[in-house]
Amino acid sequence: MGNIVAIVGRPNVGKSTLFNRLIERKQAIMDNESGVTRDRHYGFAQWRDQFFTVIDTGGYVEGSEDIFEGAIRSQVKEALEEANVVLFMVDCHTGMHGLDADFANVVREIKKPVIICANKADTTEKAYMSHEFYALGLPGEIYPIAAADGSGTGELLDEVIKHFEEEKEEENTEGLPRIAILGRPNVGKSSFLNALLGKERTIVTNIAGTTRDAVDSRYQLFGKDFILTDTAGIRKKAKVHEDIEFYSVLRAIQALQDSDVCIIVIDAQNGVESQDMNIISLAHKYKKGLVIMVNKWDLIEKETNTARDFQKEIENKLGVFSYAPVIFTSVLNKQRIFQTIELALKVSENKNKKISTSKLNDIMLKEIEHNPPPAVRGKYIKIKYITQLPTPSPTFAFFCNYPKDIRESYERFLVNKLREHFGFEGVNIKAVFRKK
Repeated sequence: MGNIVAIVGRPNVGKSTLFNRLIERKQAIMDNESGVTRDRHYGFAQWRDQFFTVIDTGGYVEGSEDIFEGAIRSQVKEALEEANVVLFMVDCHTGMHGLDADFANVVREIKKPVIICANKADTTEKAYMSHEFYALGLPGEIYPIAAADGSGTGELLDEVIKHFEEEKEEENTEGLPRIAILGRPNVGKSSFLNALLGKERTIVTNIAGTTRDAVDSRYQLFGKDFILTDTAGIRKKAKVHEDIEFYSVLRAIQALQDSDVCIIVIDAQNGVESQDMNIISLAHKYKKGLVIMVNKWDLIEKETNTARDFQKEIENKLGVFSYAPVIFTSVLNKQRIFQTIELALKVSENKNKKISTSKLNDIMLKEIEHNPPPAVRGKYIKIKYITQLPTPSPTFAFFCNYPKDIRESYERFLVNKLREHFGFEGVNIKAVFRKK
C-alpha cells in the first residue's frame, strides 16, 4: 500500500470535513452531533504530484463504557497502526480539552510523525489561539486550518508530504470490480464483511443503524482482486427521521450506483419483505449484477425440503428479478460466505460477457424460426439479424421489419432464450428492436 495519512482526534473537531476536503468529494457524513463517524473510512488524495490514502476516523473518547465509543477506539488504533503520518486534529473554537490531553498520550506512544492541525481557525484571532495546543507537549509546529473553506490546508499538506516514503506506490483501484453489500438494517452486512476479512473492519452491534458511511475494503480471493463496500441499512423513507440516517441511506444508494454487483442480504427469519424488493428493484433499474444472500440460515428449523421450498417462495416473490441467484448462508457460522463472493464474481464476469455475432445468429435465429413473433394487424414480423451492443450491461439488438410491433411478452421470450443458451445468471439483460 502507498503512503497513508490518518486523521484522528476527539469527537466533533472536523475530521470528516478535512477528509472530504482532501479527497475533494463529500464522501464522509458530516454533522454537528458527535460520534457520527464510527468506522475507518478511506479515500484517495493528491498534493504536488504525490498520491496518498487518507483515513477518516471516529472521535476518540478515553475511558467511556459506551458500546460505540469503545469500538471506535479500536478503529482509531487500527488507523494509527496503518498510517505513515498522523494528523492530530484539535479545535480552536473550544480550545484545549481534557480529551485532547488524553489522546495526546495515545499518539505520543506511536513512533510516527504526528502533526497537530488546529481546525476552525477561520479568523486571525482564532489562529493565534492555536498556540495553546503547544501545551500538549508534542514535537513539531502547529498548523492552524479551516477545513470548511480549505484555508491553511496547503501549508499543512506541504508538511505532510515531507514525511512520505518516496519508494511507496499508491494502490490503483481503477477498473477493479466493485461489490456492494446492501440490505435492511440488522441483517448482518457488517458481520459478513468482517467474517470475510477476518478482522473487525466495521463496527458490529445489535443496534440498527450502527453502520453509517459506506465503507470500502480491497480484497483478494480466488485469484481475483476487487472492492467490497459495506453500507448502512436502507429503511423505508417514511421511517427515516434523523438527518444522519438520511445521509447514511444516500451513501448506501450511491454505493449501489457505483458498484458492479450488489449482494442483497436478507434475514432468513423474515424472508423477502417489501423493502428488500425496493432495494432489488433499484439495483435492477441501475443494471447492476444481483446476488440474493439469505443470512441467518442457522436459525431456521430444517426439514427435508426446507431450502428447496424457501428458494421457490423467494423466486415467486422476486418475479421478474428471479434471474438473481439465491444462496443460503450463516455469517455467524461462516457457512457459504466465500461461496457468496465466488458467486458475485461470477455475476461480475457475466455482466461483462460478450457473445459473438455469428454464435448469436446461429442459435437465436433457429429459436425465432420455431417460435416467430406474433403477427400484428396482418403484418408478419421477421427478425433477420442479432448483435450484442457495446454497452456496460448485456444489451442485444434484434433487427426486423416492424420493430415497434414486437410485444413485451415476446421480448421476455427472447431474453429467456438468451439466458437459456448463454447463461448471464444474476444480470439484467435488455433486448432492443431496430429497423432492418
